[in-house]
Amino acid sequence: MNTSAATPQQLGYRMPAEWEPHAATWLSWPRPDGVSFPGRYAEVLPALGELVRALAPHEPVNITGRNAAVAAIARQTVGAIANVHYPPIPSDEAWCRDHGPTFIVRPGTAGIVDWRFTAWGGKYQPCADDDTVPARIAKLLGLPVFQPALVLEGGSIDVNGRGLLLTTEACLLNKNRNPNLRKEQIEQFLKDYLGITQVLWLGAGIVGDDTDGHVDDITRFVGPTTVVTAVEADPRDENYAALQDNLHRLRHMKVIERIVELPMPGGVVQQGKRLPASYANFYIANKVVILPTYRQPLADQRAQAILQELFPTRRVVPVDSTDVIWGRGSFHCLTQQQPKV
Repeated sequence: MNTSAATPQQLGYRMPAEWEPHAATWLSWPRPDGVSFPGRYAEVLPALGELVRALAPHEPVNITGRNAAVAAIARQTVGAIANVHYPPIPSDEAWCRDHGPTFIVRPGTAGIVDWRFTAWGGKYQPCADDDTVPARIAKLLGLPVFQPALVLEGGSIDVNGRGLLLTTEACLLNKNRNPNLRKEQIEQFLKDYLGITQVLWLGAGIVGDDTDGHVDDITRFVGPTTVVTAVEADPRDENYAALQDNLHRLRHMKVIERIVELPMPGGVVQQGKRLPASYANFYIANKVVILPTYRQPLADQRAQAILQELFPTRRVVPVDSTDVIWGRGSFHCLTQQQPKV
């Protein structure tokens, strides 16, 4: 544990962009009796296995899990492939982006920011093991850990590695997270612990997102001054207005030089519930970009083509997320990058 009174920013740390080189990807394997995939656990496993097999040739994949039995399910699903490891770190649910560590770096070394995790404003229990994952990983890796008194999930922020951070008012200003903090105070936490200089605020997220509007479902940095943002073409769709508002906000941000519009898939509805299906929930890894798809060939192919043009040195790998999205998240929500130093 870090005992210095100095903040990570004062110590020279910053949060790298996702496209910077990775030392590893971290995942948390879901448990059969968890709340993430009710009634559909077996259907989700093939996509998780495909995700790991797409990543492992390019970087180590570290998979935490509730216990040895969950690790055994993960091993069986993934198969006997190299570069996959199963550290004995207990976790409750699958969403490592949100409960996992936020890695920060300075020349020659790394550190971990361990935000308070309350399962998206107290929506789901248990979450005690999830909340301990960052500190346990820090101990395993021998890295200093910084623990700000701020409730925050990793999917609620996106950075360009050069001082800019994207987030949403719907999530970070929600009273179920940090009700006693003003907007300016939250911004200062982000600056102090991630080494950023400016917070860029979007509005609301998409329908069906139980995280209260995580930015990784709507807008992502794909370059220092370039973003992709989800846009709904149908004015009758319930996501149209919110996504247009976010697009309008981006157009008025002088630090954003290029905005690439990313289509939304058609509405993905299961058991009468509109799910937060979005192509913006892609994961940028070493040499590959994992793109969630939704069995909608025209929209899936269009999203793949857009991202492939933006990442010419990486291969965009489409992976069917139709069952995974039942858990209200996809491949970016499931992963957490460990930067290379």
